[in-house]
Amino acid sequence: MKTTTLPFSTFDDVTLWNNLREGDEKSFSVLFERYYADLLRYGNSLSPYEEKVQDCVQDVFTDIWVYRNTLQSCVVVKAYLLSSVRKRIARLFERDHIFRKTTTTDSIAFLLEFSVEHELIDDDYATKEKVVHLNKLLNDLPDRQKEALYLRYHQGLSVEQIAEMLDVNYQSASNLLYRGLLSLRKEWKGAFSLFLLLSSSTF
Repeated sequence: MKTTTLPFSTFDDVTLWNNLREGDEKSFSVLFERYYADLLRYGNSLSPYEEKVQDCVQDVFTDIWVYRNTLQSCVVVKAYLLSSVRKRIARLFERDHIFRKTTTTDSIAFLLEFSVEHELIDDDYATKEKVVHLNKLLNDLPDRQKEALYLRYHQGLSVEQIAEMLDVNYQSASNLLYRGLLSLRKEWKGAFSLFLLLSSSTF
């Protein structure tokens, strides 16, 4: 009986992660291809220097491969990678003296403008004007609230994972998400179902 071998690209993150921990280069390559674009986009939201961001992302993957024997098995791969990029960029800022003595990324402006249009295109109430208005409200939020919503809404991270990434406790991360949604709700004048689609994706 002929057996078929599933392509590596169909493997879940946990399988690929544990394979690469054991030295499997193909699994490493699949994870790289799966998340490289997302990590670049997130890195560019924290730093305007695209070449340096590329270096940071590549350094993260290089470290993962070099130190694969020391990696923990129980990780959420996407959250781990995003967090690693954030920490790498923080060190870059510190080295370049953009921060003086701070050891966190609190002072980094969240530069990315993100859109909900592709998620709302099938919504009956999602007229172009309403989507543009909702996007403007999102992008006018304070940086930390916008970043928290981005991580939850676009990257699908849990509140616990967001708290770890932003170096805050669970309650603080939850408050950032709550305050962001509260600000949107106060200003939102469109169909409530459109706003609910975002808020239900956030908690």
